[in-house]
Amino acid sequence: MSFRDLLKISLGSLSRRRLRTFLTVLGVFIGVTSIVVMLSLGIGLKQFFMSSVEQLGSLTQVTVYNYGDTAQDKNAETKFLTDEKVDSFRSIPHVQDAYPVLETSVLMKQGPYEANITLTGIPIRAMRSINLQEGTYPKESDNGLKLLVGNMVGTNFYDPKASNRYDYGMDGLEQKVDFRQPMFTIFDTAAYYAAKNPASGDDGTKPTAPKKYILDTVGYIEGKPGSWNRYSYSVIADLDQLKAQLRKIYGKRAIPDQPTNKKGKPYRYFVYNEARVDVDDMEEVENVQKTLQDMGYQATSQMEYLKQTQQTSNMIQAVLGGIGAVSLLVAAIGIANTMMMSIYERTKEIGIMKVLGCDMRDIRSMFLIEAGLIGLMGGVFGLVFSYGISVIINRLLGGAIAGSEMGGEVASVSISVIPIWLAAAALVFAVLVGMAAGFFPAQRAMKLSPLSAIRNE
Repeated sequence: MSFRDLLKISLGSLSRRRLRTFLTVLGVFIGVTSIVVMLSLGIGLKQFFMSSVEQLGSLTQVTVYNYGDTAQDKNAETKFLTDEKVDSFRSIPHVQDAYPVLETSVLMKQGPYEANITLTGIPIRAMRSINLQEGTYPKESDNGLKLLVGNMVGTNFYDPKASNRYDYGMDGLEQKVDFRQPMFTIFDTAAYYAAKNPASGDDGTKPTAPKKYILDTVGYIEGKPGSWNRYSYSVIADLDQLKAQLRKIYGKRAIPDQPTNKKGKPYRYFVYNEARVDVDDMEEVENVQKTLQDMGYQATSQMEYLKQTQQTSNMIQAVLGGIGAVSLLVAAIGIANTMMMSIYERTKEIGIMKVLGCDMRDIRSMFLIEAGLIGLMGGVFGLVFSYGISVIINRLLGGAIAGSEMGGEVASVSISVIPIWLAAAALVFAVLVGMAAGFFPAQRAMKLSPLSAIRNE
């Protein structure tokens, strides 16, 4: 018999016993829905964990820290993060780029408000990876420092003369200042606070107040009001311009946060707080990190956190997938039971087919196709229903999780994700489970004695 004939006979058999077929398909439907929804939750949580880790920093970046202290370590100077040392990191295999990061504390003032801000200097080329809400990046041709400002920096400002100086407004997120307006910046904060102190200096004179600089903001880092990302509280400037500004202000004096030698004199070069190393492949991040650690530096990456989250998500997927698999196993038992009942009811029909010379393989194929059709129908209906449940879960829970875990940075997150491969695998698996469940009943039908089958009533 042709496949078309076998398919026609199988469909006819299923349609004659509609209630039994419906109940068996329902079992597969429940099993497929369970396993797809459970796995989709595991996949969605895995993607959510990864996006949460990415909020903390790039997955292909290694951060190198400088903890040198000449007062405690005679060899500390050899581990200083200098331009020369950072340049040497580029020769490490799989390193795309390496650049230093310089941080200095400043006091920013606008109207009655002020805030202690950490001004971060990085090369202009490194700024290109920062997404802007509006504005532009600083340029090498700029005259003076130009700033990129995070979306939450304004919440750090307060009125020192107010009765409640730390009243930031509702939920502590009120933006007190406008970075589009002139922002006065004081670099020499020690001199500023000394000048505010009414006590006189050692020679009886009052300390001179340091100069205030007006810094312009040219770019606003992407982020919705009240949301958080790794740059939300950052104020970023061009590294070369920042170094030039600090040299201009302090001259030969020691720059705050810069190390000094045993005589208390500053070094002729800048020592950076950290360096960032970009790796060309996420799989090589740990190797690059280990190389940097072997060089004597403390190096960290988001891969450490990612591994932990992956282990957690894999465990969750295994548990959820196991729960769904139990439902599908019960459905497989139901298919096997249905096929056995079908054989008992059609014993005479099988005997007549054998007497008429029907190929044994055709008889087996007929029951396997019947079992496969049950699996296919249950798989299709279960998959469609799974998509519906996934949409409902994401609408009900996605927004709440996004708001609580990401500070509202995104409108919602998909905690239930059904990729194409999962949908295809679910259909194939449902058909295979159906055929596997129908294999032994089909073998039994093939081995029936023709004469005994015909005499059977």
